[in-house]
This record gives sequence, C-alpha cells and structure tokens, in this order.
Amino acid sequence: MSAEIDSWKVSLPCTRAEAEAIDAGTIEIDAVLMTTETVEDDVEHWRLDAYFENEPDAAMLAVLKALVPSAGDVEPEVEALTAQDWVTLSQEGLEPIREGRFVVHTSAHPVEAPEGGRAFLIDAGRAFGTGHHATTSGCLAMLDGMADRRFANIIDVGTGTGLLAFAGAHLWPEAKVMATDIDPAAVDVTRENAVANGIGGVDLVVADGALSDAITAKAPYDLVIANILAGPLVSMAPELAAIAAPNATIVLAGLLETQRPQVVEAFAACGCTLEAVDRRGDWTILRLAAGAARYVPVTPPDPKGRDGWALDI
Repeated sequence: MSAEIDSWKVSLPCTRAEAEAIDAGTIEIDAVLMTTETVEDDVEHWRLDAYFENEPDAAMLAVLKALVPSAGDVEPEVEALTAQDWVTLSQEGLEPIREGRFVVHTSAHPVEAPEGGRAFLIDAGRAFGTGHHATTSGCLAMLDGMADRRFANIIDVGTGTGLLAFAGAHLWPEAKVMATDIDPAAVDVTRENAVANGIGGVDLVVADGALSDAITAKAPYDLVIANILAGPLVSMAPELAAIAAPNATIVLAGLLETQRPQVVEAFAACGCTLEAVDRRGDWTILRLAAGAARYVPVTPPDPKGRDGWALDI
C-alpha cells in the first residue's frame, strides 16, 4: 500500500532580493513559505519552497510565480509529500551547529550538550531561526561573547523559533526574558520549542513592532535583540531605542553588509553607538549601546502606519 499523501510542496528558483521580500512576513498566503540559499553568497541563486495542506490549483501557482518574477518561464515543481517525506525534507542537511557554548540540533541529529554549555533542539518548520543561517548563528556568537556581562531584562523582537531568547535565558538565568513576533505561528513554535527544551519563564507576546502595551509595560530592557531584516530595523529604530534602558546593549541582525550604513545611521539618530561588528559572508551582526538617557521618539509614524511614537515609560 502506498503511503498517504500528507501535504504538497511547490518549488521555484528566486533571487535573494525576492527571498528577503518573502521573508519579511508581509505576504499572506495559506501556505508555509521557506526560502533557501542554494549557492553560498550568490544573490541570484535562492529557492522558494511552499508547503500546502491541499494540492495547489493553477491560480495558487500563479500567485507563487508572481512572488518570484526572476523565475520567468520556469514551471513550478509540484510534489506530493507523505508525512515521512515532510520530516525527512525539513531536517535534510541540517547538521548540528556550534557557536561558543551552544550547539543547536534537530531531532534527526541529536547531540550532547558541550561541557559547561547548552544544546537546543530546534527543528525546521514553520518559523525562521534554526541557527543554520549566518544571522542566527552570528547572534548566538555575539550573545556568547557577552556572557561575562550582567543583564536583568531581555527582549528578543522577531523571535522566530525562540532560539535567541532561549540563549539569553541560559546565559542570564536570573533575568526576565520576553520573546515577541508579529506572526502568531512563530510564537506558537517558540512555545513548543520552550517545552521541548525545558525552558521556563519566557514571556511570549504577539506584537507588530515594539510599542505594544505588553512590551512597553515591562520596559526598559537592558538587552534588546532584533534579528529581522534591514528595512524593519531602520523603521523600528525609534521603537527599539525607546524600550532600551540607558546604556543598554542592542544586538541587531538580518542585514547585509551593504545595508549596514543605513541601519547604523538610523540607530545613531536615536542616540545609539556602534560597539562591535561580526561579518559572516554577506551578512552582518551589530552590537550597539543605547544612549545614556532614555530615548523618546517624536518622529511621525512610519510608512506602515504605526501611531503613538511619542512614548514616556
């Protein structure tokens, strides 16, 4: 008897620019969208994989093709998956990664925690952040390098799988830790991963930006982590600076090296100073220090339409 079809996968080639637009989370399609770099540090060779519960029709295939104009006349690859296919494909090639005292692994590649360190089980799935992308692994390294510092109130904005929030909770067990994401599915994944890894005490919040009541109520934060994309980092700079305590540490990622100047400039305008840079291929991780006084944004709303930028907390 043949295995029962569990889901469908559609694949198309794309460019990095198209992948970044898709990963920005502004596209609403009833599917799980994943983008992958197929040739290291090559802006032209990426792949879009879309996973559906039901077989996609011609209209849905046309919608997917519209997301990746560079694919031109390429016909989408449509594949029926069994439940076992999904597990195999989602973990394929995801060998454990090691950064400082951390090792991150999937169910398919279990490992022991390093001496004095911590192993995190993070399976590939519905949210970004398995540790295998340079931005996430770079953030792990940046956090690991600050282990001798002391933080009491940590926030991970755009948490994805929760990995960076978990790393913060391990390094600073006495600190309060909050993990937020605009995508409710990502917060659900973080909750599941917290249970799988025995992580407790992390506050989970679904929020668009950093000025929701749940976030500002627990501000200021002395460690702010935001591994998202350059565009959102620039537009959210006043928000992230506003929830940061005086002299707080801010770790930013998800930006290309070519985008570093505009991100640094946006945060400098909010009183933040660049302290360290970790470049990994085309990607860059930044560590900044917030200003000596609390920043209160007074600029007009950004193009996404956020109000209430004047903040006094």
